[in-house]
Amino acid sequence: MVTMDDVARRAGVTKQTVSNVVRGRAVVSPRTKAKVEAAIAELGYQPNLVARGLATGTTMTVGFIVPTVANPFYSAVVEEVETLLEMHGYHLLLATTRGDGERARRHLASLSSRSVDAVLVAEDRDLGDVPLLERMGVPVVLCAWETTPPGGLPVVTVDYEKAGYLAGRHMHKLGHRRPVVIADLPAHQIRVQGMRRAFAEVGVTVPDDSVLAAPEATSESGYAAMLRALGSGNKPSCVLTSTDAIALGVTEALRHQGLRVPEDVAVIGIDDIPQAAHAHPPLTTVSLPKRRMARDATGLLLNAIRDKQPVPPDVSLLSPEVVVRATCAPPAG
Repeated sequence: MVTMDDVARRAGVTKQTVSNVVRGRAVVSPRTKAKVEAAIAELGYQPNLVARGLATGTTMTVGFIVPTVANPFYSAVVEEVETLLEMHGYHLLLATTRGDGERARRHLASLSSRSVDAVLVAEDRDLGDVPLLERMGVPVVLCAWETTPPGGLPVVTVDYEKAGYLAGRHMHKLGHRRPVVIADLPAHQIRVQGMRRAFAEVGVTVPDDSVLAAPEATSESGYAAMLRALGSGNKPSCVLTSTDAIALGVTEALRHQGLRVPEDVAVIGIDDIPQAAHAHPPLTTVSLPKRRMARDATGLLLNAIRDKQPVPPDVSLLSPEVVVRATCAPPAG
């Protein structure tokens, strides 16, 4: 096994200098750093994480609980968190709840027993045991929290009510006054509230029978909900959805019913997943700053680990923005 001493000899530096480069915790000149990194690459050196953990009192591991990685929103967040952790020499221990509260609590207990250095939680519906988070004894940060966040824990999330508001405002500015809303309810209720607030500004009330629930934030659910809306005789001038995945199902259902998007019905989503830009037609959406959220939340955890201090219980709300593409236009006539 290649050791740190081997790397030091090959690079012509001290073992401490190699350690400083590997840990990134001390200033090393660019020339010396390049020599050490070249020696590491040449020898194939791998740091002994167990020894490092014993020496530093850390495991160099951060636990991350998410509902799913099938949803492009969460997969993007996971990728960004993992990238930032790797840059600082940490490993990611990922767990998914899959909509199961008991599974979420088991994961929390498991992370606690594994002595991770910190925990990030992108979850709210399925995680019912917030006190367990407060008792973990390591820094904890919540992200992507859509319901009212619990007191006592830091939260980095998106202003989801504003996301819904921006979607509604975009539609009413185009002249739409007959909206239908399709949302993953009750999970995305706050997005729907934002949509309704936007239309209320121009004197339009969105009635309850114009708000349809999609049981899941999927294109299949959006497709089925749009067929229900059309089957009830309610032909809207526009459809606002709580996610892009739902919106993609909506546009497909409209097309299969012989309706054109956006000429006959305008459609807008929320999120800005990669598929939105490549849909036919490309989907207008409200972009959620998911990667920035991931970076900010992870940065808080890394600072807390370094300073050996809990993260202050602040709430950071990041602002979404409209991305105009091709599925929105003024109402026909």
